[in-house]
Amino acid sequence: MPVLPDATLVPHDVPSPIDLREPGDAQAWARDASTKRPWRRAYFLRFAAELKALGRPFPRVLELGSGPGELADTVLHEVPGLRLVALDFSDAMHDLARARLANKEGRMTFVTRNFLDTGWADGLGRFDAVITNQTVHELRHKRRAAALYTQVRSLLLPDGIFLLCDHVAGDGGMQDTALYMTPDEQHEALGEAGWSSTQTLRHDHGLLLLKARP
Repeated sequence: MPVLPDATLVPHDVPSPIDLREPGDAQAWARDASTKRPWRRAYFLRFAAELKALGRPFPRVLELGSGPGELADTVLHEVPGLRLVALDFSDAMHDLARARLANKEGRMTFVTRNFLDTGWADGLGRFDAVITNQTVHELRHKRRAAALYTQVRSLLLPDGIFLLCDHVAGDGGMQDTALYMTPDEQHEALGEAGWSSTQTLRHDHGLLLLKARP
């Protein structure tokens, strides 16, 4: 969940009100996320169901913006053979995830990188799936989404999937239309990035979960 340093903000970027690299901000975000949005659990289970449906005994999965490990906890529990690379720009978030997932750490690799850096994907290898939850808006402007989705596509193994969940802009969602996208804008950004098919898996409570294939 990257935050662009103030010195590098360009005129149209949306600055973040918090810095999730700071332990206090990370702890507050983790504490509030599920309390304010209890329906997140249903979304996590849908992520897990899609990963299980791949039918691969030991799927290798990359989570972008892995945060405090809530989604990781669910998918690792529901898909016993899964191996997860958790990528986040915040060591404070990784510390929270390690505490939550202490009994699963042998199935995880923690990577500290910022996906606003062009080389964030270097050396990660290939994956059966890439997943991300409430993270894409941390690009700090929706115009960066297509470039990110292009990089994600390059990381997938044949017949792999990209599972993307984020807040939506508009009715019932967020009002900042520079930071958040409508469902149509999400599909358009994935198409611009070269994904051959996209599917809406769930859309409620101001969240949208999509599945894309290369």
